[in-house]
Amino acid sequence: MIKRILLVCLALLAGAAAARDEETDEQAVARALREKYPNTAIHAVRRIPIDGLYEVTMGSNTAYTDATARYFVFGHLFDMKEQVDLTAKRQAEQQKTQFPAQFLKNAIKSVKGDGSRVVAVFSDPDCPYCRRLETELAKLDNVTIYTFLFPLETLHPEAKTKAISVWCAPDREAAWKRAVFTGTVPKLAACENPVNDNLVLGSRLGVVGTPTLIAQDGRLLPGAVSAQRLNAWLDAATPRAAQTADGARK
Repeated sequence: MIKRILLVCLALLAGAAAARDEETDEQAVARALREKYPNTAIHAVRRIPIDGLYEVTMGSNTAYTDATARYFVFGHLFDMKEQVDLTAKRQAEQQKTQFPAQFLKNAIKSVKGDGSRVVAVFSDPDCPYCRRLETELAKLDNVTIYTFLFPLETLHPEAKTKAISVWCAPDREAAWKRAVFTGTVPKLAACENPVNDNLVLGSRLGVVGTPTLIAQDGRLLPGAVSAQRLNAWLDAATPRAAQTADGARK
C-alpha cells in the first residue's frame, strides 16, 4: 500500500515537472508573480520588445518586471522610433464599455462619406477640448458620428441650457457646430430633450469627462486627439463590432 502511494506521488511530481517544462516564458513569470505576491490580482503578462522585461497588468495598473518577478518598473514605456506611448496604448485597449447602440436616438447624427465607421462622442458645448476634437473630427471621412450632449454644469454653468437649445433647434447638427465653435446657440425653446438621460447614460458607461469617444467595440478614448490617431483608432474596431453597428444604423 505504501509503495503504491509513493508511486502515485512520484507520478504526480513528474507530471507537475513536465507541465512546468512546457510553460511559456509569460506563464512562468505569471506563476512567479502569483507565488511572490498572492494578494495582488495579476490579470495578464505579455512580452514586450525589450529582452528580459515583461508587461504586467494588475487591475487598471500596468508595470514591467524581469523574469524573476523581483524587480519592477512603474511608469510609461515609449517607442521613440514610432513616437508611440506603449503604456498608454495598452491602457486604452483595456478600457472598454458598451457602445450605446440602443440610445442613438438621443444623439445628434452626422454622416461623412459612406459612414462605414461609427463612433459615439459625449461632448459639452462649452468644453474647449470638445472644440479641439470637433476640428479633428471634421478631417475624417467615411464615419458616422453620434454626438451625445453631455453638459458638465459643475465646470460650465451654462452648458446644460445651451445643450437643450441645440437639441430643440430645427437643425441640430448645424446648431451644435455653431455652439461648439462660436459659443452661440439658438433661442431656448421648450421641447422634449434627452440631456438628463444622456448624463445618466454617460455615467453608466464610464464617461467621466468631455470629450469621450466610444468605438463600435466598446473601446474608450478620452480627450481631444489628432485626426491621425482617430483614424487608426476607428480602423482598429473588431469586424464583429462593425457588423453590430451596421445593424444599429439600419
